[in-house]
Amino acid sequence: MKHTFATGWVERIWPIFRKSRRPQVAALCLRHSPSGATEVLLITSRDTGRWIIPKGWPMDGMSDAEAAAQEAWEEAGVEVATVDATPVGSFDYDKGLKDGASTPVRATVFRADVKGMCDDFPEAAQRKRAWFAPATAARLVAEPQLRDLLVSLDHQQR
Repeated sequence: MKHTFATGWVERIWPIFRKSRRPQVAALCLRHSPSGATEVLLITSRDTGRWIIPKGWPMDGMSDAEAAAQEAWEEAGVEVATVDATPVGSFDYDKGLKDGASTPVRATVFRADVKGMCDDFPEAAQRKRAWFAPATAARLVAEPQLRDLLVSLDHQQR
């Protein structure tokens, strides 16, 4: 292969400038409606108000699944849930920071089967929350990989 400035840039220089993705954990909160259909809990982000799933940074002393459950409590009021220790997927996005910059993030997603919700939770005044059919939830989220994960839930129901 002939090396040019462009191939040298791509192979040697670009990786130096590219940021690695910071890890986050996320809870894919699910329940069954009275008709037996699966529903997905979405919450709004605090800054833009876009629909997301509960997520945050890993926590010292907790497994990633436990940290995802903690985020579901703090951000959505999920009080009782069975959280799988094995991730069901991941998605990448750019997290906006307070200084206006952004950082690339990879959120590892853990399934949380919700058995109880509380209306009084730490971020209740800062977020909206709602249950959606997986296909509807997929249309509402911005991240393509999260959308794909939600669409796969919809296909599993059929």
